[in-house]
Amino acid sequence: MDTQSLQAFLAVADSGSFSRAAEQLYLTQPAVSKRIASLETQIDARLFDRIGRRVTLTEAGRVLLPRARQILVMVDDSRRALINLEGRVAGSLTLATSHHIGLHRLPPLLKAYTQAHPEVQMDLRFLDSEQAYRGVLDGELEMAVVTLAPHPDPQLDVVPVWDDRMCFVCAHDHPLASRARLMLHELCDFDAVLPGPLTFTRTLIESRFAAAGLTLPVALSTNYLETLKMMTAIGLGWSLLPERLVAGELHELDVEHPVIHRSLGYLVHRSRTLSNAARAMLALLEEARDAPSRRA
Repeated sequence: MDTQSLQAFLAVADSGSFSRAAEQLYLTQPAVSKRIASLETQIDARLFDRIGRRVTLTEAGRVLLPRARQILVMVDDSRRALINLEGRVAGSLTLATSHHIGLHRLPPLLKAYTQAHPEVQMDLRFLDSEQAYRGVLDGELEMAVVTLAPHPDPQLDVVPVWDDRMCFVCAHDHPLASRARLMLHELCDFDAVLPGPLTFTRTLIESRFAAAGLTLPVALSTNYLETLKMMTAIGLGWSLLPERLVAGELHELDVEHPVIHRSLGYLVHRSRTLSNAARAMLALLEEARDAPSRRA
């Protein structure tokens, strides 16, 4: 099996479309179809069912999918190991980060990195933290800098870099803003605007309320914290946001509850051979670790 055919197979499987796969690979659709046909001939099995515009994996395709990912990761690892022997910090670095971290934590590190290592081609992807976790596990991403999961996969090396204090906030003219010290259950009398239900941050918040026997009254949700800040500022509900986002535009509530922290940091796959470019980025992240994260 040649790697180009396997790349085409993964692109079609992940996108569910020959045309979208062609766009991702900068190929024509007939070229992608030819590579898939070649792979099907080699294994003597059909990989996709094409019904109308829908493209779905056959049983053979489902069996091949995880193995194809493993093969391409091994090829990439071998290429990186050979490049690493030269000792140069060059080549490409595929790094994923969340929008919040990319806007509020990473800029000075990225500036220092690109100035120190101009030969590295940075492939920076903005993804939800949960997507980034999956990308590192699947081998699609070399590393990610994201909100860390409460219970990370044992296949990953997960290192805290920043401790993110979360603040209960509301608009300055919200009814809660005039209250003195609040109990947690009092927040439940008003709508909340919070991250989406499948996010690590939402899971953290829900666990605190569930421990108190409370159900969150979520009116609106989005995975973009800057959007949550806007919705909170115009009075659509109270929220729990990182301290760095509050900055005078929102009223911080005094709630009788232990301070909620979330951990931000980096993750890499334990079985992956890291490029010199990735190792250089990890060194910068290690230098940036704050005191609470070093104690974690």
